[in-house]
Amino acid sequence: MRYLTLIPLLVFTLKLNAQTLQLKQRKADAMTGSAFAKAISDSTITLKKRERQIYKEIKSGNVPDFLRSLQQVTDSTDWDLGTDKVSITYFVLPDYFCIGNDNDFFYIPMTPVLAQRIAKLTKTSLPTKRMVDQIYKNAKIKLAPQPISPSKLMNTVPIFIAHNDSIKLQLNPYILKHIASELTAGSKKDIIISNKIYGEKTKRVVIYGWHKLDGKPIQPVYNKHTNNWADYSHGVRLIQNNFIVNDNGIEYKTTIQKVLKSNTKNYLLSDEGLIAKPFYPTSY
Repeated sequence: MRYLTLIPLLVFTLKLNAQTLQLKQRKADAMTGSAFAKAISDSTITLKKRERQIYKEIKSGNVPDFLRSLQQVTDSTDWDLGTDKVSITYFVLPDYFCIGNDNDFFYIPMTPVLAQRIAKLTKTSLPTKRMVDQIYKNAKIKLAPQPISPSKLMNTVPIFIAHNDSIKLQLNPYILKHIASELTAGSKKDIIISNKIYGEKTKRVVIYGWHKLDGKPIQPVYNKHTNNWADYSHGVRLIQNNFIVNDNGIEYKTTIQKVLKSNTKNYLLSDEGLIAKPFYPTSY
């Protein structure tokens, strides 16, 4: 008996329609990315206050148009399934979360607490390690990582701005493709879903990725920061909850959460087995 229910009409509709980020339209007078970065640069602003301001901007729809058009990722590799032929298709943000417009946007690092709240708002999920690798493999624009020397300032807005500006310089040769929502990767580490979120006494942020141009990640899976940590290198990539499995020519629609909690299907999205809690807590 198959794990998933066949819903051909819904699958057809999912493929037919363009997949978009579920947020309000951006207001004409919304802050630009650089204006927002300046607004949160005051060193007296606490982390929680900064994240309240970030959430308010995102909830109001202050994100670029290029970020709203989700891009398709398809994968069928690394599965030893005998004669079975299984592939998956899901839809992801074309780049890491940012605030502003197409011409003036600001990549905004955030804690996993805020990232999970935004995922809930937009009916999306954060990726697993396996999904980060799949997304990088499918990316059309691959940027080389630009690490900044570790210091006590790496979780401050001025460093966020410096890193943001360096990424935008890298994007210059690809600007038309980027504005057209081409899938872009390599510029940030991902906040990921993992069993390691809840593996310590205090809740953790788990990060992975920052792939080099040779495809090898700089950052292995790491959970040594608590869940109130966000530094310049962290990016938030969201994935539409619904996705498609093609099992020997038969297509099924399911969700990321169902698959990660499944004893038999978790391998499609996870390389650490079943993930019973495929989400972060929404409190610090």
